[in-house]
Amino acid sequence: MGPLQGVRAIEIAGIGPGPFCGMMLSDMGAEVIRIDRADRVRGGDPASPPLMVNDRGRQSIGVDLKSEAGVAAVLKLVESADMVFEGFRPGVAERLGIGPDECMAANPAVVYGRMTGWGQDGPMALSAGHDINYIALAGVLSQIGRREQGPVPPLNLIGDFGGGGMYLAFGMVCALFEARQSGKGQVVDAAMVDGAASLMSFFWGFKAMGAHNQERGTNMLDTGAHYYDTYECADGEYVSLGSIEPQFYAELLRLTGMGDDPELANQSHDPNEWPALKEKVAAVIKAKPRAEWVELMEGTDVCFAPVLSMDEAAAHPHNQARGTFIEVAGVPQPAPAPRFSRTTAEVQSPPAHPGQHTDDVLTAAGFTAEEVASLRESGAVA
Repeated sequence: MGPLQGVRAIEIAGIGPGPFCGMMLSDMGAEVIRIDRADRVRGGDPASPPLMVNDRGRQSIGVDLKSEAGVAAVLKLVESADMVFEGFRPGVAERLGIGPDECMAANPAVVYGRMTGWGQDGPMALSAGHDINYIALAGVLSQIGRREQGPVPPLNLIGDFGGGGMYLAFGMVCALFEARQSGKGQVVDAAMVDGAASLMSFFWGFKAMGAHNQERGTNMLDTGAHYYDTYECADGEYVSLGSIEPQFYAELLRLTGMGDDPELANQSHDPNEWPALKEKVAAVIKAKPRAEWVELMEGTDVCFAPVLSMDEAAAHPHNQARGTFIEVAGVPQPAPAPRFSRTTAEVQSPPAHPGQHTDDVLTAAGFTAEEVASLRESGAVA
């Protein structure tokens, strides 16, 4: 099992970054119990698990959080947990009776993780939003896109997952490390706007050095430079080039024959010259299909890779050799990452149907069969 074996987490079910955080903890070996809403429990055959990959590796219990008995059941689970996390707007968990005060009263050493877009305070804390809004306010979205074109949302990778769920998981594991020394839990306020801003630290440094122009598509790493971009091939497929260092650029020139062009032969770092040079590179790459460029440049020091679809990525020999993608219950998906030399991270189980493990979880927490039956009869659990 992974390095978090023996850690128990209670996940109050949500969307986006919360489930991703739960997946990360579970993949690393933690026991994660997801509290699903009782009204989402509709049965379901465990042999045909749900398809949402981010929900893998958890047990699920259905609870009515508007029921006093349901809230009491959750707090009893918290007594033996190392961490709890939720993704409500600020104040909602408190109104339900499962906020930090209640959870820490049940277990003073528990780490309480809070996942929001805007954070627990500030003038926008109570506003609705989505990934695109958080990365916009963080100054990230304005920097992604091509010259003289609009910003391009990078899926939900930066707000929900990189700046959200990943920072929440990291923060809670840090807090757990401290709690095991101090015996005291604490609240982790993970906001996607904060995490997205943090992911931009490198570019704030470049900006301070005068090496990053805030006009998108005009910089070395944002498709401005001719040696760092994607290019269309003869068959309509694309390849990526990242030949930044002189020795890598020299290899690009050698393998493509572009060294015969005196303007390309001298690797220009002048942004004013890049647009014309990009047209020259584009014309060269356009002359061959992607497979020919792969045969010529893959595995060299050009800093090259074909731009693959999801299915192509799963089938690529390098990814297959490393086991980067796996199948769980017949569903292709990324394997747990990162990797450890001793405590192997692994997917503990396919996604659970809401409420699939209600009886098992309650029984393991010390509820008697009669108490479980009473909770079910009252509708507090499902």
